[in-house]
Amino acid sequence: MANDALNLNPPNANLHLSTHGSDWLWAAFSFLALCLLIVTCVTFTKPRGSRLFHQIAIIVLTTASIAYFAMASDLGSTPVRVEMRGDGGDPTRQIWYVRYIQWFINFPLLLLELLLATGVSLSDIMTTLFMAVVLVITGLVGALVPSTYKWGFFTFGVAALFYVWYILLWHAPHATFATGGVVRKGYYFAATYLAFMLITYPICWACSEGSNVITVTSEMIWYGILDVFAGPLFLFVFLFELRNVDYNAFGLQSGKRVSYEEKHHEAASAVPPVATQV
Repeated sequence: MANDALNLNPPNANLHLSTHGSDWLWAAFSFLALCLLIVTCVTFTKPRGSRLFHQIAIIVLTTASIAYFAMASDLGSTPVRVEMRGDGGDPTRQIWYVRYIQWFINFPLLLLELLLATGVSLSDIMTTLFMAVVLVITGLVGALVPSTYKWGFFTFGVAALFYVWYILLWHAPHATFATGGVVRKGYYFAATYLAFMLITYPICWACSEGSNVITVTSEMIWYGILDVFAGPLFLFVFLFELRNVDYNAFGLQSGKRVSYEEKHHEAASAVPPVATQV
């Protein structure tokens, strides 16, 4: 069936998404929705009390799926005059605010998913999540500004990203991991992977919303690849690393005993006492 999204929802800017770009976004949406279904099914195989990281993944994938559905339908954008016009005209470019809504929700959650497995203090985690929000908001504001002042917001965002890198790659690895070397080894890989993916987002922003070097369709393909690698693929790798970890070691219990804790309590009670000699 032909993709009729751009006919039903006409573009609102001179530089806009193409039909091929919409096709790519539909493919990305389908992949994200499939990953969401898989994670949801796996979550229900886990006992209650050991689903936190899987449930965060569900929130991330649900948000990403909705955002990509909107963008594939050519919805969720606003026209903004470009700073670097190239041809000397005064064109407008589609700026996709729905993408920034997705990042506003998902970026802090991805960091929370990762940092909860470490011994980093709650105050450090909250500050890191705030810097993630700063990065997203400054990116959105900068994209909406048609003048050179957009690069000021870009600079604020990059500074916030440097703080996130510091926490991920220096501070957190030196923290005490309650679950020992297994999670520490998995964290090193996951944190390095995510930090590398994060550095590519400002580069894409500078080439698209920032300087208008690449087309909107190329922007969609680039961001789509990044969102897939930093979203479902990262989550699958991270959850795989935690597959055999005792969740009680994280100290995330709410105080209400659930089936996971009852199972471990019964297993501990079933162990016969060790005889001692006087």
